[in-house]
Amino acid sequence: MSRANLDKQPHDVATMFDTVAPRYDLTNDVLSLGQDRAWRRATARALGAVPGERVLDLAAGTGTSSEPLADHGVRVVACDLSTGMLAVGKRRRPDLAFVAGDATALPFADASFDAVTISFGLRNVVDTSAALREMLRVTRPGGRLVICEFSRPSAAAFRRLYDVYLTRALPAVARTVASGSDAYQYLVESIVDWPDQVTLGRLVKGAGWDKVAYRNLSGGIVALHRAVRP
Repeated sequence: MSRANLDKQPHDVATMFDTVAPRYDLTNDVLSLGQDRAWRRATARALGAVPGERVLDLAAGTGTSSEPLADHGVRVVACDLSTGMLAVGKRRRPDLAFVAGDATALPFADASFDAVTISFGLRNVVDTSAALREMLRVTRPGGRLVICEFSRPSAAAFRRLYDVYLTRALPAVARTVASGSDAYQYLVESIVDWPDQVTLGRLVKGAGWDKVAYRNLSGGIVALHRAVRP
């Protein structure tokens, strides 16, 4: 659990994201310099979902990560704690299944999904290990987990440059392009406090997942963690 999350309750996090929902996707494009689209494509490739499979997309927000799965014939359920985010997504894609839910107490039956994925949302969950156990519970034996999350750049010089952007430039840009910029300040803190690649892998393994592995994207700004339910 990150230090930033210790001061947040699920209702607080949901309310915070409700405030930024209308411009959330645009703001992410700006703040990531367009890289968020490439990260999401890499996540979809790592997930490897095929038509007919049932996939749970957690922290789905407005459904940006769910749309390409649905368009590929995957039976995707977009789940998020923020009803404001879900409302924006439902207006844009009324054909998608949007479900409000807390990642630490998912409203789904045991072993009901072929795969679970979560992009840029695990660090905002109050209890990381509890969420990972819930993901395990709702995944069928042999099913897959893919986590796309901010992480630690592997090169020291790049890490220093990234830290400057993260702590100084990003909040300033967010104030210019986004409403509810306080939410983005919280997100910066959550990224800074988040475990590195190896530590997160241990948390995934400790929650009961098997074959845990990760690979870096964009020099380690983001990492993809993959695992299988035994």
